[in-house]
Amino acid sequence: MKISYNWLKKYAATELSPSEAAKLLTEAGLEVEHIEAFESIKGGLQGLVIGEVKTCIKHPNADKLSITTVDVAGEKILQIVCGAPNVAAGQKVVVALEGATLHPSEGEPFAIKKSKIRGESSEGMICAEDEIGFGASHAGIMVLAPDTKIGIPASEYFQIYSDSVLEIGITPNRADALSHIGVARDLVAASNLHGTQYISLQIPEVKETTSIAGKITVAIENPEACKRYTGAEIRGIEVKESPQWLKNYLSAIGLRPINNIVDITNFVMLETGQPLHAFDADKIKGNKVIVRKAKKGESIITLDGTERKLKEEDLLICNETEAMCIAGVYGGKESGVSASTKNIFLESACFDATHIRKTAKSQGLHTDASYRFERGIDTNITTHVLMRAINLIQEENKGTNISTIQDVYPVKQEEIKLAFSLSYSNKLAGHSIPEEKIEQILKATGMKIAEKNQDKWLLSVPTYRMDITCPADIVEEILRFYGYNNIPIPKKLSVPLVYSGPKKSDEIIDRIANFLSSSGFSEVMNTSLSSSKFDDSNVKIANPLSIDLDSMRGSLLYNGLTNIALNQNNKHADLKLYEFGRSYHKNNEGKFKEIEHLAIWLCGNRSPLSWNNKEQSADFFYLKSYVNAVIGKITGITNPTEAVLTENTEFSYGVSLSIKNNEVARLGKIKPETSLKFGIKSEVYYAEFNWKVLLQQIPKGMEIKEINRFPAVTRDLALIIDKSIQFSTLKEIAHKTEKELLKDVTVFDIYEGKGVENGKKSYALRFILQSESKTLGEKEIDKVMEKLQKNFTESTGAIIRTA
Repeated sequence: MKISYNWLKKYAATELSPSEAAKLLTEAGLEVEHIEAFESIKGGLQGLVIGEVKTCIKHPNADKLSITTVDVAGEKILQIVCGAPNVAAGQKVVVALEGATLHPSEGEPFAIKKSKIRGESSEGMICAEDEIGFGASHAGIMVLAPDTKIGIPASEYFQIYSDSVLEIGITPNRADALSHIGVARDLVAASNLHGTQYISLQIPEVKETTSIAGKITVAIENPEACKRYTGAEIRGIEVKESPQWLKNYLSAIGLRPINNIVDITNFVMLETGQPLHAFDADKIKGNKVIVRKAKKGESIITLDGTERKLKEEDLLICNETEAMCIAGVYGGKESGVSASTKNIFLESACFDATHIRKTAKSQGLHTDASYRFERGIDTNITTHVLMRAINLIQEENKGTNISTIQDVYPVKQEEIKLAFSLSYSNKLAGHSIPEEKIEQILKATGMKIAEKNQDKWLLSVPTYRMDITCPADIVEEILRFYGYNNIPIPKKLSVPLVYSGPKKSDEIIDRIANFLSSSGFSEVMNTSLSSSKFDDSNVKIANPLSIDLDSMRGSLLYNGLTNIALNQNNKHADLKLYEFGRSYHKNNEGKFKEIEHLAIWLCGNRSPLSWNNKEQSADFFYLKSYVNAVIGKITGITNPTEAVLTENTEFSYGVSLSIKNNEVARLGKIKPETSLKFGIKSEVYYAEFNWKVLLQQIPKGMEIKEINRFPAVTRDLALIIDKSIQFSTLKEIAHKTEKELLKDVTVFDIYEGKGVENGKKSYALRFILQSESKTLGEKEIDKVMEKLQKNFTESTGAIIRTA
């Protein structure tokens, strides 16, 4: 938010420089991000003075140039070569002296140097209006009134307005600081508390000047959406250009002056934080102002000429027959103030923040008024602000008539009372702050001590401080003015340790996180929000912050793909990522549920390039090895049941892993078209664990087995099978065939090509056989292998390959 320092000093009459004030405000929590100089004419006409042309003769070497002598009340008369056709002796003119920098209306700034023009010395420049930023005319030099005093700075003659503009980063909770008076409160408190300079807060007084009975009545149909509505008629106004002081203040903070009525409403809003709106009173049909919600199918044409379809929850300001304004957001075209307006109805209201936020969001309208209403307005200042605006309008429109004020206030807002104790404050602050200092700070910030009983206090919080709702907020208020820098850093840090027994899930998360991190993975922590453009989640957000974050994520996949895209755009292509998080779902009955997950992403090379590492891309089996390792570390099961995923929207191919018919993980290669939506061209492999289901597979007790003392034997078998048959099918057949002696089955070669029929593939399997009671003999081994060959042949149509 932009704050004019000249304007700020109307309420805090300080002698501090802008930078000194900025330091105090920043330390008090209103961070001044930037200070910028403002001048009504760029450059402030520095180095320009008023002079008088004494003589003017033609240049001997140029027909269109003149040689002049100019008196600027300096040590000597200046000789200046001028090309303007209207230059003549006796004129009072604007002179740019040597060293001045001109800021023309168009083009880049340029410096004035002493030079020779066609052989004649020139010691300055006589200026046209476009050369100093006054306008676009370049027909000739500016000629001033004959009685103009020479030697005075041009900035003084033209009354150039200079200011310093403070850019303050207002946090969302500080609605009270969205005005010059709000910022002045903090500046006054900070200056007085830190002994920099004692100043008082000077809020402009208002006087009621009612002179006529009002014709217009006010009614609120939806008091939950409009907490208070005040208004008054002002008759006999003249819509005209605003006075210079008002235009200066508004221009300094980047607002374009429009007319005296609109400019005063903007000025008072920026002064007090309370938005105002002026209606043409003669266009209020039926002389009724009705605050109500929109009717089904209703629309309004707003000030920008756009017809806007309204929702039934949108709050409107209406006359007897139609909408005049979207309450707290944007005015209507037909009811606004124009050059022909003679009578106005001035509104000062307090609308519910939630209603205004929803309307502004749905209509795509974000105005200075809605910005303030969305954060909260002090209900108790509407009448004061209305009278302040009326007084300013009366100053510019003598002879106006003011009606009695309409004030509809359904439920009066009282100051809240909060219990507070010194011991709590010192405990939370970590430092003992003197009682006198705390009392001084509380009074400086507008809080009153309603009751005082030794350590126990009862405080009354002003209604403009909507952010103070609990004792911790009061302590924060004390600390920001006491100064966080004044809290000493202890030599010893004491931390209370609360132990409530082992948290198994947390311990396992730590163990798996350590395993993955030590294996070269990086942990990511993404938001639970996602975009419906990518994530087909059925949990939509009713009032999303942006169209890119409009739903709760249905999978961890898509945020991880965003991470990968950002890293690859920054030249980090080899990635191993993991995240513990939740997905969100809604069932057919409309009930919501959260599912905990561990997600893993792989892309690029398995490890960074090195002189002793060959380049090797991550693949499905590399991912699967980590998935099995995670499952093994948690459950002790290293070979979960595997099933091919036949229906999955995001995997080109993938598998499901189950333990005792409970699916614990899904993994596979992400479809290229999905990756390309995020700008990822490389292959991405992804695994997602159902964390809760996985933890349920942890064995209830520990089983201890003696290490097998008998040797294991291996046998190999080559099969020619259909390409559609997966290894998981062969593995399942093998374990069903031999449940006692078969310990493991692996693939060590896959072949397709010459010698193998089209549509077929050759699988080379290795079987590990071992007995727990004896050394296996050849006959027992051969018998097992014969059974395996028979079952492979009968179950899959496999052909045993012998060569």
